[in-house]
Amino acid sequence: MNVFLSIGSNVDRERNIRGGLRCLRRYFGELSCSTIYRCAAVGFEGNAFYNLAVGLQTQDSPEHVVSFLKWVEDEFGRDRSAAKFSDRTLDIDLLLYGDRVIDQVGLHVPRDEILKYPFVLMPLAEIAPDFVHPSTGQRLDAMWQQMSLKGHDLEPLSNLDDGMR
Repeated sequence: MNVFLSIGSNVDRERNIRGGLRCLRRYFGELSCSTIYRCAAVGFEGNAFYNLAVGLQTQDSPEHVVSFLKWVEDEFGRDRSAAKFSDRTLDIDLLLYGDRVIDQVGLHVPRDEILKYPFVLMPLAEIAPDFVHPSTGQRLDAMWQQMSLKGHDLEPLSNLDDGMR
């Protein structure tokens, strides 16, 4: 199954993202990683985030994938008692699980953030431009071309790319 994730951090960003990618590689194998982008925190005052998208293949259930992602976040000090919009050591979200639409308690796929935030859609469209969003029926690259960047400043971090992917 083609699975796509969003990864972000604004606390010890390089260390946490590198470590998170190592854990994902150990468990899932080969990863397809986007460019890493720096963008301002959304919804609160805080350090800028580093964000990227990751594609992988798995036969694990979506529930198992989410459980593993939470375990990785916890390994890197994720504070689950913090406010929804707050600093994150590591935030890993399941964005897409093949062409499935899942709406159950604790699991919503595709993630709404794909349609809301350029820092989620841009890296996702970079690694899977031809992938069709299961709810909108649009290709990710077409969705990206239509998205407004108003209020969002995305800075590619090419100097970090090679060492972190």
